[in-house]
Amino acid sequence: MIISSKDCETLRSLAARYMEYALSDKNTEKRNLWYALNNMHMQKPMITIDQMPWHELDVDGFLVCTVEEPYFRGIEWMLRTEIYKWEHLPADMVLNPYILLPRPVSNTGFGMTTRRLDHDAGSSILCHLFEDQFEEIEDAAKIQTPVLTMQPDREEEILTAAHAVFDGIAPVQWSGIMLHSGLWDQITFWKGVENCYIDLLDRPELIHAILDRYTNAFISQIEQINRLGIYDINSNLCHCSHTFSDRLPAAGCNPDHPTTYDGWTFSMAQLFSSVSPAINEEFEVPYMTKIFSYFGSVYYGCCERLDDRLDIIDRMPNIRKISCSPWSDREHFAAVLPKKYIMSNKPNPSYLADFTFDEEVVRKDLRRTIAAAKAHGLGLELLLKDISTVRNDPARLWRWSAIAEEETMNAVL
Repeated sequence: MIISSKDCETLRSLAARYMEYALSDKNTEKRNLWYALNNMHMQKPMITIDQMPWHELDVDGFLVCTVEEPYFRGIEWMLRTEIYKWEHLPADMVLNPYILLPRPVSNTGFGMTTRRLDHDAGSSILCHLFEDQFEEIEDAAKIQTPVLTMQPDREEEILTAAHAVFDGIAPVQWSGIMLHSGLWDQITFWKGVENCYIDLLDRPELIHAILDRYTNAFISQIEQINRLGIYDINSNLCHCSHTFSDRLPAAGCNPDHPTTYDGWTFSMAQLFSSVSPAINEEFEVPYMTKIFSYFGSVYYGCCERLDDRLDIIDRMPNIRKISCSPWSDREHFAAVLPKKYIMSNKPNPSYLADFTFDEEVVRKDLRRTIAAAKAHGLGLELLLKDISTVRNDPARLWRWSAIAEEETMNAVL
């Protein structure tokens, strides 16, 4: 791993700028506010902004990476994007006071590939039709158990280079593995959405066979991660939400050997927005109950509607935050959400994509959500994500951040 003096200078300069913000009083204040929310003593609704159209956001060339070494080019991108967010749209983001290094771990995967049908290589593909690879119950055996292997030589190489670059400016930490535990998101790529819906009705025994096989393979992956002690406890993020709390990492956690019991996972069954609560209960709850028992905390939900089945979600263990997407009725969601959960609202990103950016519409939307949570004494976070476009006008996102800060600071819950 060779890092030129020029690239080293670039990385050190970015790291120094990053650490100035990470060690600031403002950053400490924001971190403490997240602790308050996650410990169920919210002082204000909290905000993050993530999953952005970065190709539309550069205004002065700052987001252009120049580091040549591939691994550290990724570190450069992380530093540039975090600095950009802090300077232009900070909301309630928190910067960790160290540089996160993605840990090199090989994973053989589940033995499945995604097969797309009707793919026209000469066009811009806006949607996909996926091939169903599970035509018979026996096909469930196609799902293999992953094998994870650490790479100590690669780790040593990365750490040596990282210390050479960042020593005297910033400490470094491994980011570890963070698991996406939403099995249905992956199954839809292996079967196709329409085929999943049809087989849920016509061949439920096939769906159960797939879920049984996949769940067992997934748990094996979890157990391997725990034996290796490589789960993530250092990013302090899960599905765009900050996870600072007194509960995790768990008491007695070995920071050099963290397990899933010390950290968070996120999960969802977005496909189930179009099925009945009864189907949701039969084909999600038993399997996720097994998986969630391995984690310290769970963030549940994404873009699916959940306000009509929160009683079912409540039957799964270790959930701490539940997503209230734009497709949920937020007033009903707040009314029926048990107070042991944090209401994790997803403001509608489409307001950033309209022909004009209407600040009053944004304020009205935020106030409606805050009022719903306030009426029922709920902890609330606002996670703006899945932002496909700002119509090449980055200032829209900057203004959204400022408006959200104003509205949440004015909210007394």
